[in-house]
Amino acid sequence: MTGMDFPCNPAAPGFTSLRMPVQPTPPKLFEDFEAGRITREQLHAGLAWHARGLVEEIVEAHEDPHGTWWEGMLAKRAAARLANRHGIWRVRHVLAALSRLPDFEPARFLWNALHPDVPLHVFFRLRSRPALRLVTIANRHGHLHATIEYDSDAGERRRETYLLTHSRHGLEADPRPIYS
Repeated sequence: MTGMDFPCNPAAPGFTSLRMPVQPTPPKLFEDFEAGRITREQLHAGLAWHARGLVEEIVEAHEDPHGTWWEGMLAKRAAARLANRHGIWRVRHVLAALSRLPDFEPARFLWNALHPDVPLHVFFRLRSRPALRLVTIANRHGHLHATIEYDSDAGERRRETYLLTHSRHGLEADPRPIYS
């Protein structure tokens, strides 16, 4: 991306709203900025988009504290179950590998999965929209398969299975889902 074609730039041709199908994650924004692919203004616009999303979630949580508490309990239970079965770091590495996939819609929720100060349960959204759930992690014939269920920006529920392989950079997910 160069110049004015960055999706967060309201002056870009074809810009309709801040709800774009796939928004670059903050690490990708910084990578693009440091490589000279986007300007400082585009970096700030992208980070502001993410900040607005966080503020919207805080407002929603404040408006429905009981629902937020219940969602948190369900997410903690799901995260604890996955951590007990597979280990917290394997789950975090799977989420981080998925967040690096190009055009993967839930990446905006998963980009900081490797940060140890962020509790694991915050990455799971079981009832609130958009939903995000790691259904299974399975080691089959030396390959790691991760099935994730999420709501797309179009509003439909998707369930996809990705093949993850070990590399010198950690886990890497194949950009094409095995099953959709």
